[in-house]
Amino acid sequence: MASQLKYTPLEEIVKIHEKVKATFASGVTRPIAWRRQQLYQLGKLLQENEARLVEAINIDVGKPKLEATVGDLGVVVYAVVRALENIEKWVAPEKVDVDTCRNGVVVGIRRPWNYPYILSLGPLVGAIAAGCTAVVKPSELCPTVSQAFAELFPKYLDTNAFVIVNGAIEETTNLLELRWEHILYTGSNRVGRIVAAAAAKHVTPVTLELGGKCPVVIAPDANIELAARRILHGKQSNLGQICVSPDYVLVPRDKQAAIAEAFEKVHGEFFPQGTLKSPDIGHIISPAHRQRLETLVGTTRGEVLLGGGVAGERKMEVTIVKDVQIDDVLMSDEVYGPILALVPVDDIDHAIRIIAERPSPLVIYIFTEDETIRDKFLNRTASGTIVLNDTVQQLAVHEIPFGGHGESGYGAWFGKTSFDTFTQLRGYIHVPLAADPSMKFRYPPYSDEAVDGLASFGMRLPLPKP
Repeated sequence: MASQLKYTPLEEIVKIHEKVKATFASGVTRPIAWRRQQLYQLGKLLQENEARLVEAINIDVGKPKLEATVGDLGVVVYAVVRALENIEKWVAPEKVDVDTCRNGVVVGIRRPWNYPYILSLGPLVGAIAAGCTAVVKPSELCPTVSQAFAELFPKYLDTNAFVIVNGAIEETTNLLELRWEHILYTGSNRVGRIVAAAAAKHVTPVTLELGGKCPVVIAPDANIELAARRILHGKQSNLGQICVSPDYVLVPRDKQAAIAEAFEKVHGEFFPQGTLKSPDIGHIISPAHRQRLETLVGTTRGEVLLGGGVAGERKMEVTIVKDVQIDDVLMSDEVYGPILALVPVDDIDHAIRIIAERPSPLVIYIFTEDETIRDKFLNRTASGTIVLNDTVQQLAVHEIPFGGHGESGYGAWFGKTSFDTFTQLRGYIHVPLAADPSMKFRYPPYSDEAVDGLASFGMRLPLPKP
């Protein structure tokens, strides 16, 4: 059953902030053994409470068990295991021209509702490994999950170092008024600007993952049915309520009919009884969000190929709309729902111009086996990531950073990148006292002989040929 979310009292937020700062200052988080124990406890929290956490996300978002375990909870456990296996290597000084050392920080992690486990706890794994303390603010739109966090964290983790703050706008505003060493936020561009502005008052570093309209390109050489299958899989996951969900598809104008037919075929295979009767589909997060999506379908000038139906307050069919023009309502903002627009283009260059003229997305999906086409997108577009011949699969690859570019955000996390995000690379040098005789030239009074003798170390260095 759904839990009644208990908001953190406003007067407690400052005390929590002071507590986690004091914990970090005490040095308790620095030993690797302490970090390993906290990582282990986080893993135990997930494994021992799997049934509760799966039920919680199903209540809040309607997410099926497969998506909850494989795409959300399981990813965090994997991140914990990777951190435990590699933490000694991650924290070791890096030997370059000079030695380096690492410093942990006190961080704030503000997370959305759509993937509350990986998006809340994934960065926390990196923060723990980095020797940080952290305050996590889950989304109030996922009350059952957020309440579970509040109850489980104290049972498994050091309560002086890791705290859940639950609440809505007022509580978040209070958090942002405080001085943090780093803030990591995932959500909308509008709120991202608010977070960045609040952080700027304290010159606080920020990692922002802000989503945007993620385009898909089906090139002329693509396997159309396979492309439709993989695109529809990405779109139906969490009913399109993912920051990296395929938002619109740029299709060859002369192949739009064949591509539309492929989507109809795959849709029938995925949902033989229709979307609304499928047990593998969740629901829209709120009636207001559902109403917004229903309005989009009702006002588009494109042709609704399939779907568009709704049920109750939060159910909506996966919807495919073809013949969508660039100035259509479906192309104005991120859809963030189960509506996929097919936009006909003249050629690959036309597709590239459309993407390049819009705000940089989190990811560009390209279906092609042609390396020339691939290289065109690599060289002439900007995005956080590029994925060839699949959708959302980048979220399974912990070895590459996850982050945006331009209006889709800045900074990154995932795997070791999360550790790097919450650490500072600090240079360390030692100048021997015995070296002073050879450094007398730098002390006044200066001489022309010193200038001539030392010019070869700078101004008169021969330039390598380009």
